[in-house]
Amino acid sequence: MSGRLAGRRAIVTGGLRGIGRGIALGFAAEGADVCVFDLEAESETASVLDEISKHGQRGLYVRADVSNEAEVKTAVARVLAEFGGVDVLVNNAGIVHESLLAELDVADWDRVLGTNLRGVFLCTRFLLPHMLEHGGGRIINMASQLGQIGGRTMVHYSASKAGVIGFTRALAREVARSNVLVNAIAPGPINTDMLAGESEDWKRAKLAELPIGRFGEVAEVVPTAIFLASDDSSYYVGQVLGPNGGDVMF
Repeated sequence: MSGRLAGRRAIVTGGLRGIGRGIALGFAAEGADVCVFDLEAESETASVLDEISKHGQRGLYVRADVSNEAEVKTAVARVLAEFGGVDVLVNNAGIVHESLLAELDVADWDRVLGTNLRGVFLCTRFLLPHMLEHGGGRIINMASQLGQIGGRTMVHYSASKAGVIGFTRALAREVARSNVLVNAIAPGPINTDMLAGESEDWKRAKLAELPIGRFGEVAEVVPTAIFLASDDSSYYVGQVLGPNGGDVMF
């Protein structure tokens, strides 16, 4: 690795598995100290923290529900105290759920929007003042190609991710001149536990739509996050980068 993130301190939400884990370890390999927010017990975090330490970086785990205001506020305060600051926030935590809208429980709508969109707001809200006060930072929001094109049985998920894209673009306009650069990643379907939980009908239909003819891998998303966290992305503001196998083309 080239040490593109040497000396930086990052928070990755939902960082114990899937894309979040890949990003956390990729950041550490590039020289960043990494704090992971997730919901697992401390005993489930050892493998991620061990991998971070193998790269010679500090790792920290904070159990926090990103949809809970008090927990996020406490978690951010702890990271700032232990790391002395945070330069990069990756809002990756998310959940998925399938239902036709006519059958969708209100509770499931609230749960998906709470994690996927409210969580992005809360983590950003309580970390952004620190970045503004200390001269800048990078905020990377995990959207989805379904936030751009929608998906059958995925109205709530698609709405949450479209909201993330709108949030990203609006906030980028607010804070870019303060050297806080806000961008998003909108992956296509990636081989993770989340994808494994989708129905076989959904996966079969989505696979048939993809021009590349296969689902993506976590390792095909991580370089985009490293790029956006690094100085190489210094002229990227409010952009949505799409490692999606051709599901969305602009």
